[in-house]
Amino acid sequence: MKFLEEIEVRGKTVFLRVDFNVPLDEGQNIRDDTRIQASLPTIKYLLEKGAKLIVASHLGRPKGQFNPKMSLKPVAAHLEKLLPETRIIMAPDVIGEAVDKLKASLNVGQLLLLENVRFYKEETDNDPGFSRKLAEGCQVFINDAFGSCHRAHASVVGIAAFIPEKAAGYLLKKEVDYLSKITHHPEKPFVAILGGAKIEDKIPVLESLINKANTVLIGGAMAYTFLKAKNLQVGKSLVEEDKLEIAAQIMKKAKENQVRFLLPSDHILATSIESQEAKTTVDSYPFPDDLMAVDIGPKTISEYKNQIKTARTIFWNGPLGVFEVEAFARGTIEIARAVAESEALSVVGGGDSITAIHKAGVADKINHISTGGGASLEFVAYGTLPGIEALQ
Repeated sequence: MKFLEEIEVRGKTVFLRVDFNVPLDEGQNIRDDTRIQASLPTIKYLLEKGAKLIVASHLGRPKGQFNPKMSLKPVAAHLEKLLPETRIIMAPDVIGEAVDKLKASLNVGQLLLLENVRFYKEETDNDPGFSRKLAEGCQVFINDAFGSCHRAHASVVGIAAFIPEKAAGYLLKKEVDYLSKITHHPEKPFVAILGGAKIEDKIPVLESLINKANTVLIGGAMAYTFLKAKNLQVGKSLVEEDKLEIAAQIMKKAKENQVRFLLPSDHILATSIESQEAKTTVDSYPFPDDLMAVDIGPKTISEYKNQIKTARTIFWNGPLGVFEVEAFARGTIEIARAVAESEALSVVGGGDSITAIHKAGVADKINHISTGGGASLEFVAYGTLPGIEALQ
């Protein structure tokens, strides 16, 4: 995979795929511009090097329909503030005659922002005809949208076949460099921490990690599917009944591979998430029928912290309890702090884990916080992604 600094872009029309999928409020104001900020090093480099820059992104899930609430116009306005020296041109569409004219009249150092690529169903279908139209007039394709690299979409994968030169931007390169350290040659002991609601979302990454990690620490609601698979009664806790067999297989394979596969040894129980208050802490089974687990208990926190202290490499994805409720957040916050205090190479894989890291106030002590939850999980599972393969 080439890196953008290896390509001469001066005077060339460059198609840059970024991830501007930012949260908007009711008034179409950007609530968090982290993803825009993350793309600025690549944008600034290309502008400084004299490229004519076409930028593309998706926003939300418009399902192939034009939806003004998912327009990239607020992003164009925000870019004008972030890049006051650059002329930002907002395209009225993604493809078509008006867009072709804007592409053709683009000058060096100018930025043309296309409308939301997912306004076209052909984007998610990875339609070759649509890919060719996106590529029209472009000599270089740069992908800096790591968060979309697990999607075989037209502006991520299909377009690469129609543009002669292609490379990764700064953000994509950084993501691949860090995640490769986890996937291809982790320094041992390697401790993986997986939480969140469902095993279903994490089966491939679990199967990959029990071949690579020394220790896997499980938390969140997904832990109760594993515990139920061991024939333990977990009350009203969330259990994926259709995943009990695969949970048992994963635990069996971990044992065969001599991987420590740790499940919570004590639990904070509540009547419901809505109750917003803990009822009791238990370290035995069965749970009362009317209670559900909402966080890991103090014994588990202590046990998991001891495992984290031994690590030279840490990968974490997913909260260990219902951390958005203050009374159920302690496990996730304590583990976030333990990861931050560790001297290991620490990589946190997107999604709710990022929110947890910021809530714990330790974001600056983590080596790498991935910008793509789903993409980082798939990379750890498979060692590559469709968007990365398209640049090879």
